[in-house]
Amino acid sequence: MMPERLTEMFMDTWAPLVILWITAFPSMYMAPMNHSHVLPSGSSRGLNELSEEQRVLNRSKRGWVWNQMFVLEEFSGPEPILVGRLHTDLDPGISKIKYILSGDGAGTIFVINDKTGDIHAMKRLDREEKAEYTLTAQAVDRDTNKPLEPPSEFIIKVQDINDNPPEFVDGPYHATVPEMSIVGTYVTKVTATDADDPVYGNSAKLVYSILEGQPYFSVEPHTAIIKTALSNMDREAKEEYTVVIQAKDMGGHMGGLSGTTTVTITLTDVNDNPPKFAQSLYHFSVLEDISIGEPIGRVKANDLDIGENAKSSYDVIEGDGVDIFEITSDSQTQEGIIRLRKPLDFETKRSYTLKVEASNVHIDPRFISVGPFKDTATVKIVIEDADEPPIFSSPTYLLEVHENAAINSVIGQVTAHDPDVSSSSIRFSIDRNTDLERQFNINTQDGRITLATPLDRETSTWHNITIVATEDRNPSQISRVPVAIKVLDVNDNAPELASGNEAYLCENGKTGKVIHTMRAIDKDDPKNGHYFVYNLPQEMVNNPNFTIEKNQGCRHPARQIPPPPPKARGNPSRFSLDWKGQPDESSSQGRGI
Repeated sequence: MMPERLTEMFMDTWAPLVILWITAFPSMYMAPMNHSHVLPSGSSRGLNELSEEQRVLNRSKRGWVWNQMFVLEEFSGPEPILVGRLHTDLDPGISKIKYILSGDGAGTIFVINDKTGDIHAMKRLDREEKAEYTLTAQAVDRDTNKPLEPPSEFIIKVQDINDNPPEFVDGPYHATVPEMSIVGTYVTKVTATDADDPVYGNSAKLVYSILEGQPYFSVEPHTAIIKTALSNMDREAKEEYTVVIQAKDMGGHMGGLSGTTTVTITLTDVNDNPPKFAQSLYHFSVLEDISIGEPIGRVKANDLDIGENAKSSYDVIEGDGVDIFEITSDSQTQEGIIRLRKPLDFETKRSYTLKVEASNVHIDPRFISVGPFKDTATVKIVIEDADEPPIFSSPTYLLEVHENAAINSVIGQVTAHDPDVSSSSIRFSIDRNTDLERQFNINTQDGRITLATPLDRETSTWHNITIVATEDRNPSQISRVPVAIKVLDVNDNAPELASGNEAYLCENGKTGKVIHTMRAIDKDDPKNGHYFVYNLPQEMVNNPNFTIEKNQGCRHPARQIPPPPPKARGNPSRFSLDWKGQPDESSSQGRGI
């Protein structure tokens, strides 16, 4: 098959060359007569008689004019290919001239017949490997090897034939185009190259066509730009297409060579689909004791789009639990998570109905008319009863008791109840870690707190204990409440002298001089402060030498008390002992009371 195709290609290309050869042959092989002298055979004498000037002229003039020769590439036959013939008009045909060839490929690729000047190509040539050869021809005297003319340079061009198919060196290709694009939207451009001669004939003139991928895509024949050929291609229906592009040389005509490449075209997503809930009604149940913020259930609106176009936000838009529940979006799964915002109470409300909405976060204005890009669903939440711990009637209790209260007397009461529908009885107890001295007891049935040991306000004014309420039906359900007990004062302590019990008097002391000031304290704490009355002992009431008088000092306004009886007016807490006269013999030894 290969020789036949080469022969056919040779005939297509060689025919115009033959015509060109015939037309140009006379001018190439017939040297101008005015450029050299043709001497008859045997005229060596005449030649020797030429003047030196004539010799110079003869050598400076060209006996041939030869610019280019051509040889068809890839052509081979049983004999070497005749490329062309060198001839000079100095050759009289007596074989005195010898032709010499030098330059690119001389002697290997190109061989010259030194007698006739015929040049043959000895090898099959490839224009894509080397397009032209520069050689030098010279005619010399066969006997003396002396040049008869200056060297003549010429070029042998390798004539192109269409022996190289187009190639897509960058293929296979990958491209993307948005789905739903209009007809004629640019997708990508491919490029093929052809190693044949781009300036000779149509061997490298390429035309592109699409072999596979219709009717979805098309290709521009001369630019190889691929465009969409079908509108509204839907990524959700088909995402990837395989397109086969062909490049054919010879302008696409019959007999041209071709090459193909594959273009994988992926439709990119646009937001042309709204979210859609998988079901219109969702049911969830939850215990009433669930913590705030805990998830109750998940709903999902499916979106056929992907990535950012599939993202949805969720909201509670209607229902009797708008302020009780909230819904947030899970960025990973695109689900709506229903969570609790406020505490639930089975005994108050046992079910809620919500209407939730899912809407796309990113809207494409081009497809707004396809909308709305949102959907709704109903969510019914049933509240289940949970075994709740007892609830005290007050978060804290404050009790008061006098310090002289009798043992087993009731000082207060706490109450609690089970909030569950199937209510359980309650048992009360004292957390003994808060009552290490066991000063209090509590009735386990009714919560009455009684005194177990005597109280002393002067020792401890406050007692803080914790009461525990436990369900009889489920002892693990317990509640605690703090109870503060204040001990109230009673006057159960006598005054005590705070100052020394000895006084000193000089023997010549003056009458009326203060010899000692008395002070007293009381552990009790009456509301209006203390008031003390000072008197001399009974055995000294009639003593003529000493008297005790009230101190007239100021009192703090906050501690004012009603005036005392006439016998005890003055400062109630400070009294002075005064000297009335000279001691006699019997009392001089005593220095105090």
